Amino acid sequence: MDTQQQQQQQSFIQGAKVLMVGAGGIGCELLKTLALSGFQDIHIIDMDTIEVSNLNRQFLFRRSHVGQSKAKVARDAVLRFRPHINIRSYHANVKNPEFDVDFFKQFDVVLNGLDNLDARRHVNRLCLAADVPLVESGTTGFLGQVTVHVKGKTECYECQTKPAPKTYPVCTITSTPTKFVHCIVWAKDLLFAKLFGDKNQDNDLNVRANNAASSSKETEDVFERAEDEDIDQYGRKIYDHVFGYNIEAALSNEETWKNRTRPRPIYSKEVLPESLSQQNGTTQNCSATDDDSTVSAMPLLGLKNPQELWGLTQNSLVFIEALKLFFAKRKKVCVEIGHLTFDKDDQLAVEFVTAAANIRAESFGIPLHSLFEAKGIAGNIVHAVATTNAIVAGLIVIEAIKVLKKDADKYRMTYCLEHPSRKMLLMPVEPFEPNPACYVCSKTPLVLEINTQKSKLRDLVDKIVTAKLGMNLPLIMHGASLLYEVGDDLDDIMVANYNANLEKSLSELPSPVINGSILTVEDLQQELSCKINVKHREEFDEEKEPEGMVLSGWTQSPATNGESASTSNNENEKAVDVTESSSGPEMASKKRRLSETQPENDKKETENVESDDDEIMEIENPVMVSKKKKRVE
Repeated sequence: MDTQQQQQQQSFIQGAKVLMVGAGGIGCELLKTLALSGFQDIHIIDMDTIEVSNLNRQFLFRRSHVGQSKAKVARDAVLRFRPHINIRSYHANVKNPEFDVDFFKQFDVVLNGLDNLDARRHVNRLCLAADVPLVESGTTGFLGQVTVHVKGKTECYECQTKPAPKTYPVCTITSTPTKFVHCIVWAKDLLFAKLFGDKNQDNDLNVRANNAASSSKETEDVFERAEDEDIDQYGRKIYDHVFGYNIEAALSNEETWKNRTRPRPIYSKEVLPESLSQQNGTTQNCSATDDDSTVSAMPLLGLKNPQELWGLTQNSLVFIEALKLFFAKRKKVCVEIGHLTFDKDDQLAVEFVTAAANIRAESFGIPLHSLFEAKGIAGNIVHAVATTNAIVAGLIVIEAIKVLKKDADKYRMTYCLEHPSRKMLLMPVEPFEPNPACYVCSKTPLVLEINTQKSKLRDLVDKIVTAKLGMNLPLIMHGASLLYEVGDDLDDIMVANYNANLEKSLSELPSPVINGSILTVEDLQQELSCKINVKHREEFDEEKEPEGMVLSGWTQSPATNGESASTSNNENEKAVDVTESSSGPEMASKKRRLSETQPENDKKETENVESDDDEIMEIENPVMVSKKKKRVE
């Protein structure tokens, strides 16, 4: 690059107005790199506050900053060595109403370092509506990626399938677990939620064996603690119920265990001393702290190493002590019991879930895991690598400069690899053109199979419009009839009408939604609109289609050249699109098996994991990514 080109590039950089979303692991590195690269006007949005666990890699923060706004502290830290540039911080959620399309229009480029798919989709839609380029990024351990999204030129963030969180059949979790992760899900989503969340929720933990005469409590009251009930007795009652009586109830179904190993009921009297308080002291001796997330049962039991494998007795002791601490510490500080959800950064919650999962695993003959391992499974954690964050931040800035120069031919999606592939640790790939089947940027209609006579409008709103389409302020129309709307400007009569509609089946709405109906769904904040073609369907498979409805057209491209879009039943053979170049007209995209086109040591399933650094990343196989879709001309 000659001197004139350097001066021209620097003018682009200095005149740019940049929006950063996220000030965590990637965000800290990115803000530093932007400032040192000459950017003069930077805005940062982040709703999080600094935690102790951030300090080993989010280098702009210090222990004295714990509890403060990430965006504000990051701004102040960078201004100390670049005092003459403009950095504005917003301690807020990017989905707040003030960050609308007009807000995004003031920026030349948006740079993402977010920690969840929902916020990423929201920013993607605002960038499309504002016609502002987006540079997306993510890291997980040694893996990372940076992608460029420019309206009309490259695919948007939602053009391709984003891996859904792994789910497990309820019957497997509650009755026939075979893996430790099944026990973790049971302990976290069923037991923890039942004890410390909403006790009125229905789940299979209320099942009771017929011979459970040793308890005088009725089934519906077993998780309720009486005001005068001794905490040790309450803990043992819960222990016996979920690890003893419920296992006996499961064993009563002989058909279930014909071809399975029978689990072993475990009761507290078999593994716990008669008086826990005599052995361990009481929870009153626990060191006081203002930070509830650091309260721990381990010191009371002499346990120090989180990587140590606990036996059944130790897990049982941790289970009881953690439960006691929840009631002794949490209930006194604030009314949390009844409103808690599992948090991987809550030490006591992790200890309780680990112990409960291990006791259940012992019952079903599943290998036990350490606290360290269980926390990783419960929180889907891959521990962060600061170097990966730094590399990805540098790649973001490189692509941002290309975007500012409108140098579209040089845009690249770059993948950071853990092991060399073709002698490369960084794999650059040309960006892809917009997916014509994308309902976000290409306006392709979606198809919804649903029982229009049984499913309510609320089901459609909750399971499809909000959960799958990611709309925050939805508006649903059938022809000229407005069925549902969300907004602050609605009068009481409108709100009452819409609430009444929510409880009606689709076919009973003022404008009945039946087979062949076409719904228009909009989000006014995101300025997104899409069509949904409704197909009535009577029955759904409860295991494979638990939601009772199926939305298609929002995750996959249509087959081309008359070929089927179906994939092999072999899980290791995923169908991918492959573009073959020729000197003549562009050839049609073809399907090939992943196993036919990919070296054995390069095979890697798409991952969706949350790193310890709170960046969520959709890792695709970088070797195959370069082959699977049409490139931008």
